[in-house]
Amino acid sequence: MSRNLSKFLPLALAALPLSAQAATPAIDTGDTAWMLTSTALVLMMTIPGLALFYAGMVRKKNVLATLIQSFAICCIASIVWMVAGYSLALGTGTPWIGDMSRFMLSGIADHFHNGADQAFTLGAGSTNPTAMTIPESVYMMFQMTFAIITPALIAGSFAERMKFSALCVFTVLWSLLVYAPVAHWVWSPIGWVGGLGAVDFAGGTVVHINSGIAGLITALVIGKRRGYGHDDLSPFNLTYAIIGASLLWVGWFGFNAGSAGGANGRAGMAMLTTQIAAAAGGMAWMAAEWIHNKKPTALGIISGAVAGLVAITPAAGFVLPGPALIIGLIAGIVCFWASAILKPRLGYDDSLDAFGVHGTGGIIGALLTGVFAYGPLSATDANPQGVVGSATQFLRQAEAVCVTIVWCVIITFLILKLIDLTIGLRVSRDEELEGLDMVLHGERIN
Repeated sequence: MSRNLSKFLPLALAALPLSAQAATPAIDTGDTAWMLTSTALVLMMTIPGLALFYAGMVRKKNVLATLIQSFAICCIASIVWMVAGYSLALGTGTPWIGDMSRFMLSGIADHFHNGADQAFTLGAGSTNPTAMTIPESVYMMFQMTFAIITPALIAGSFAERMKFSALCVFTVLWSLLVYAPVAHWVWSPIGWVGGLGAVDFAGGTVVHINSGIAGLITALVIGKRRGYGHDDLSPFNLTYAIIGASLLWVGWFGFNAGSAGGANGRAGMAMLTTQIAAAAGGMAWMAAEWIHNKKPTALGIISGAVAGLVAITPAAGFVLPGPALIIGLIAGIVCFWASAILKPRLGYDDSLDAFGVHGTGGIIGALLTGVFAYGPLSATDANPQGVVGSATQFLRQAEAVCVTIVWCVIITFLILKLIDLTIGLRVSRDEELEGLDMVLHGERIN
């Protein structure tokens, strides 16, 4: 379509009935370009961002194994998403689960005409069809990057002690039985949690609470690392961790601003609030650690920045910069407490603080979205008030948090027990002492 013709298309669509508009969405090249960029940024968050972040915090004998975990999960989750995950998560289906209309991506090429892909309707045939301005291939790929990083985040909880075979099986089962249903509940146009009025802009419940709670359950089921509490388990190379955290920060702009679905003002506000919350989280954790331990550490400030990023994720497109600052500050302090004070007191070994940062930060962000949401950012013709912070909205958010936690706890526990009873979850004591690099992969860092 030429530029001269395309500029008149929105006017023509505006004259159509709403049902016709939903049935004939139009491609926006600017939205598509931004979503392609965002997709690449979010993929970068897992490889190499999260891979380096986690690898820098384990011991030398487990660095390669930790890097390989993120890389392998990227491969496995991509295929799972292609085969069935996308269809289950975002196929129309029912309010509880998607259909299998996109099994093996069947029908995803149906929108092509004369060599060009067209826009599509999310939730086509449902009571709430949503016209998209990007090709379905781009939307599917953007959502795939979320399905990749979520199980990869869980790996921080069981670092240095899970079998690689168990990791592979866990990734497949958890992606299909936990991630896909929760994503459908929250993000499908007919998802039942979204229907309650709860909102999640970029994954506070779907990604961070889901992965953080799963991480906590995994840490409890698999048990502590050998020597936890008395041996030196200090990080091998914090330089890797700092580089990884920096890549996560930059990639998070695709994560949050990309969740606006296009190149628009809401994406711009989401990018701004993301930057502010990350900076606030880093400062808050640094200050809390400085007061508590008398020294600010590199690991502390990067953990705080990630905590701020996590907490702003569900709120990024719903709040203004001032509340973003508050959310980041609260997340930095509370996540420091959960990771540095609560965890030692309770004695569980969440190795790299998947729950302390992602679970805790996700809960904070989801709840505070219900407090600080600014209506005009999400207002539409159908809902001119938008999502407004209130006691009612806070309760809706709390309900979404509770539902996510309950489902994740039950299904994650059952998956872990099934794997443990069949192929086993954990390497042996001698293998753990030798290190996973050599035991599982026959390689090591010299």
